[in-house]
Amino acid sequence: MKAAELAYDTIRAAIIEGAHAPGARITEQEIVASAGVSRTPVREAMRRLAAEGLLRFVPNKGVYVTAWSDQDSDDIFELRALLEGYGARLAAKRANEADISKLQELADNQHGEAVERAPGYMERIADYNSKFHEKLQHVADSERLKATLADLRNAPLVLQTFRDYEIDDLIRSSLHHLEIVEAIRAGDSDWASAMMHAHVMSARTMFRKKHKRPE
Repeated sequence: MKAAELAYDTIRAAIIEGAHAPGARITEQEIVASAGVSRTPVREAMRRLAAEGLLRFVPNKGVYVTAWSDQDSDDIFELRALLEGYGARLAAKRANEADISKLQELADNQHGEAVERAPGYMERIADYNSKFHEKLQHVADSERLKATLADLRNAPLVLQTFRDYEIDDLIRSSLHHLEIVEAIRAGDSDWASAMMHAHVMSARTMFRKKHKRPE
Protein backbone atom coordinates (compact mmCIF):
# COMPACT_ATOMS: atom_id res chain seq x y z
CA MET A 1 0.00 0.00 0.00
CA LYS A 2 1.27 3.47 -0.89
CA ALA A 3 2.22 5.74 2.01
CA ALA A 4 -0.46 8.31 1.13
CA GLU A 5 -3.14 5.59 1.05
CA LEU A 6 -1.94 4.23 4.39
CA ALA A 7 -2.07 7.71 5.94
CA TYR A 8 -5.52 8.30 4.43
CA ASP A 9 -6.90 5.00 5.76
CA THR A 10 -5.38 5.63 9.20
CA ILE A 11 -6.88 9.10 9.60
CA ARG A 12 -10.25 8.17 8.12
CA ALA A 13 -10.62 5.10 10.36
CA ALA A 14 -9.72 7.12 13.46
CA ILE A 15 -12.35 9.74 12.62
CA ILE A 16 -15.07 7.16 11.91
CA GLU A 17 -14.26 5.21 15.07
CA GLY A 18 -14.43 8.37 17.17
CA ALA A 19 -10.75 8.49 18.14
CA HIS A 20 -10.77 12.09 16.89
CA ALA A 21 -13.91 13.86 18.07
CA PRO A 22 -15.77 16.39 15.88
CA GLY A 23 -14.07 19.76 16.22
CA ALA A 24 -10.82 18.27 17.55
CA ARG A 25 -7.48 19.47 16.20
CA ILE A 26 -5.41 16.83 14.46
CA THR A 27 -1.68 17.24 13.78
CA GLU A 28 0.61 15.86 11.12
CA GLN A 29 2.88 14.46 13.82
CA GLU A 30 0.05 12.35 15.28
CA ILE A 31 -0.55 10.71 11.92
CA VAL A 32 3.15 10.30 11.21
CA ALA A 33 3.45 8.40 14.51
CA SER A 34 0.31 6.26 14.08
CA ALA A 35 0.69 5.43 10.38
CA GLY A 36 4.47 5.19 10.35
CA VAL A 37 4.87 7.35 7.26
CA SER A 38 6.56 10.69 6.52
CA ARG A 39 4.91 14.11 6.55
CA THR A 40 4.52 14.40 2.77
CA PRO A 41 1.99 11.54 2.36
CA VAL A 42 0.22 12.69 5.54
CA ARG A 43 -0.29 16.14 4.00
CA GLU A 44 -1.60 14.54 0.81
CA ALA A 45 -4.01 12.38 2.82
CA MET A 46 -5.23 15.38 4.83
CA ARG A 47 -5.93 17.36 1.66
CA ARG A 48 -7.94 14.44 0.30
CA LEU A 49 -9.94 14.12 3.52
CA ALA A 50 -10.58 17.87 3.52
CA ALA A 51 -11.92 17.60 -0.04
CA GLU A 52 -14.25 14.84 1.19
CA GLY A 53 -15.45 17.01 4.07
CA LEU A 54 -13.96 15.00 6.93
CA LEU A 55 -11.31 17.59 7.80
CA ARG A 56 -11.11 21.37 7.54
CA PHE A 57 -8.05 23.60 7.36
CA VAL A 58 -8.17 26.74 9.50
CA PRO A 59 -5.59 29.38 8.46
CA ASN A 60 -2.88 29.95 11.09
CA LYS A 61 -4.48 27.43 13.45
CA GLY A 62 -4.24 23.96 11.96
CA VAL A 63 -6.39 21.07 10.80
CA TYR A 64 -9.62 20.10 12.56
CA VAL A 65 -12.09 17.24 12.34
CA THR A 66 -15.26 18.58 10.79
CA ALA A 67 -18.01 19.25 13.31
CA TRP A 68 -21.62 18.94 12.18
CA SER A 69 -24.48 21.09 13.43
CA ASP A 70 -28.00 19.73 13.95
CA GLN A 71 -28.99 21.48 10.73
CA ASP A 72 -26.09 19.83 8.90
CA SER A 73 -27.13 16.38 10.07
CA ASP A 74 -30.79 16.96 9.18
CA ASP A 75 -29.80 18.20 5.72
CA ILE A 76 -27.57 15.19 5.10
CA PHE A 77 -30.14 12.60 6.12
CA GLU A 78 -33.01 14.29 4.30
CA LEU A 79 -31.00 14.68 1.11
CA ARG A 80 -29.94 11.05 1.34
CA ALA A 81 -33.56 9.98 1.80
CA LEU A 82 -34.60 11.84 -1.33
CA LEU A 83 -31.66 10.78 -3.49
CA GLU A 84 -31.38 7.18 -2.35
CA GLY A 85 -35.14 6.87 -2.64
CA TYR A 86 -34.79 7.97 -6.25
CA GLY A 87 -31.95 5.48 -6.72
CA ALA A 88 -34.13 2.65 -5.39
CA ARG A 89 -36.87 3.75 -7.80
CA LEU A 90 -34.45 3.49 -10.72
CA ALA A 91 -33.13 0.14 -9.47
CA ALA A 92 -36.66 -1.31 -9.42
CA LYS A 93 -36.95 -0.43 -13.10
CA ARG A 94 -33.48 -1.54 -14.20
CA ALA A 95 -32.45 -4.50 -12.05
CA ASN A 96 -31.89 -7.87 -13.74
CA GLU A 97 -31.97 -11.28 -12.06
CA ALA A 98 -28.24 -11.22 -11.29
CA ASP A 99 -28.59 -7.80 -9.65
CA ILE A 100 -31.50 -8.95 -7.54
CA SER A 101 -29.65 -12.11 -6.53
CA LYS A 102 -26.65 -10.07 -5.34
CA LEU A 103 -28.82 -7.61 -3.42
CA GLN A 104 -30.64 -10.53 -1.79
CA GLU A 105 -27.34 -12.11 -0.78
CA LEU A 106 -26.09 -8.90 0.83
CA ALA A 107 -29.38 -8.28 2.62
CA ASP A 108 -29.56 -11.89 3.88
CA ASN A 109 -25.97 -11.75 5.14
CA GLN A 110 -26.56 -8.46 6.95
CA HIS A 111 -29.73 -9.79 8.59
CA GLY A 112 -27.95 -13.00 9.62
CA GLU A 113 -25.14 -11.02 11.25
CA ALA A 114 -27.64 -8.81 13.10
CA VAL A 115 -29.42 -11.88 14.49
CA GLU A 116 -26.42 -14.09 15.29
CA ARG A 117 -23.95 -11.37 16.42
CA ALA A 118 -20.79 -13.48 16.36
CA PRO A 119 -17.55 -11.65 17.31
CA GLY A 120 -16.77 -8.92 14.79
CA TYR A 121 -20.38 -8.66 13.63
CA MET A 122 -20.50 -4.85 13.70
CA GLU A 123 -17.68 -4.55 11.17
CA ARG A 124 -19.29 -7.16 8.93
CA ILE A 125 -22.71 -5.49 9.16
CA ALA A 126 -21.21 -2.13 8.24
CA ASP A 127 -19.45 -3.75 5.28
CA TYR A 128 -22.61 -5.51 4.03
CA ASN A 129 -24.58 -2.30 4.48
CA SER A 130 -22.10 -0.27 2.44
CA LYS A 131 -21.98 -2.89 -0.29
CA PHE A 132 -25.80 -3.04 -0.43
CA HIS A 133 -26.12 0.71 -0.94
CA GLU A 134 -23.24 0.73 -3.43
CA LYS A 135 -24.85 -2.10 -5.39
CA LEU A 136 -28.14 -0.21 -5.51
CA GLN A 137 -26.35 2.80 -6.95
CA HIS A 138 -24.71 0.58 -9.55
CA VAL A 139 -28.07 -0.93 -10.51
CA ALA A 140 -29.67 2.52 -10.67
CA ASP A 141 -27.06 3.25 -13.37
CA SER A 142 -26.97 7.03 -12.95
CA GLU A 143 -23.53 8.63 -12.84
CA ARG A 144 -24.98 11.95 -11.71
CA LEU A 145 -26.77 10.30 -8.81
CA LYS A 146 -23.65 8.36 -7.82
CA ALA A 147 -21.50 11.50 -7.83
CA THR A 148 -24.05 13.51 -5.85
CA LEU A 149 -24.47 10.81 -3.21
CA ALA A 150 -20.76 10.22 -2.72
CA ASP A 151 -20.20 13.24 -0.47
CA LEU A 152 -23.35 12.58 1.55
CA ARG A 153 -22.63 8.92 2.22
CA ASN A 154 -19.00 9.66 3.18
CA ALA A 155 -19.96 12.19 5.85
CA PRO A 156 -18.56 11.05 9.23
CA LEU A 157 -21.97 11.15 10.90
CA VAL A 158 -23.31 8.70 8.29
CA LEU A 159 -20.29 6.39 8.52
CA GLN A 160 -20.59 6.34 12.32
CA THR A 161 -24.32 5.66 12.45
CA PHE A 162 -24.07 1.88 12.96
CA ARG A 163 -21.93 2.37 16.05
CA ASP A 164 -24.93 4.03 17.72
CA TYR A 165 -27.39 1.21 16.94
CA GLU A 166 -28.87 -1.09 19.55
CA ILE A 167 -29.58 -4.71 18.62
CA ASP A 168 -33.22 -3.99 17.70
CA ASP A 169 -32.04 -1.13 15.48
CA LEU A 170 -29.60 -3.38 13.65
CA ILE A 171 -32.27 -5.98 13.01
CA ARG A 172 -34.80 -3.38 11.88
CA SER A 173 -32.29 -1.86 9.48
CA SER A 174 -31.51 -5.27 7.97
CA LEU A 175 -35.24 -5.98 7.55
CA HIS A 176 -35.57 -2.71 5.63
CA HIS A 177 -32.96 -3.97 3.18
CA LEU A 178 -34.83 -7.25 2.75
CA GLU A 179 -38.04 -5.37 1.99
CA ILE A 180 -36.27 -3.10 -0.50
CA VAL A 181 -35.10 -6.21 -2.34
CA GLU A 182 -38.65 -7.54 -2.42
CA ALA A 183 -39.88 -4.25 -3.88
CA ILE A 184 -37.18 -4.33 -6.55
CA ARG A 185 -37.95 -7.97 -7.38
CA ALA A 186 -41.59 -6.99 -7.81
CA GLY A 187 -40.56 -4.12 -10.08
CA ASP A 188 -42.52 -1.77 -7.83
CA SER A 189 -40.63 1.53 -8.04
CA ASP A 190 -43.01 3.37 -5.67
CA TRP A 191 -42.61 0.70 -2.98
CA ALA A 192 -38.81 0.59 -3.39
CA SER A 193 -38.53 4.37 -3.19
CA ALA A 194 -40.83 4.69 -0.18
CA MET A 195 -39.02 1.90 1.68
CA MET A 196 -35.61 3.43 1.07
CA HIS A 197 -36.86 6.84 2.16
CA ALA A 198 -38.21 5.32 5.39
CA HIS A 199 -34.95 3.40 5.90
CA VAL A 200 -32.79 6.54 5.77
CA MET A 201 -35.19 8.58 7.91
CA SER A 202 -35.14 5.80 10.49
CA ALA A 203 -31.35 6.16 10.61
CA ARG A 204 -31.82 9.88 11.17
CA THR A 205 -34.09 9.19 14.14
CA MET A 206 -31.50 6.85 15.66
CA PHE A 207 -28.81 9.49 15.15
CA ARG A 208 -30.92 12.17 16.82
CA LYS A 209 -31.53 9.96 19.84
CA LYS A 210 -27.85 9.32 20.41
CA HIS A 211 -26.63 12.83 19.64
CA LYS A 212 -29.33 14.98 21.16
CA ARG A 213 -27.85 18.29 22.22
CA PRO A 214 -28.87 20.08 25.42
CA GLU A 215 -31.54 22.75 25.05
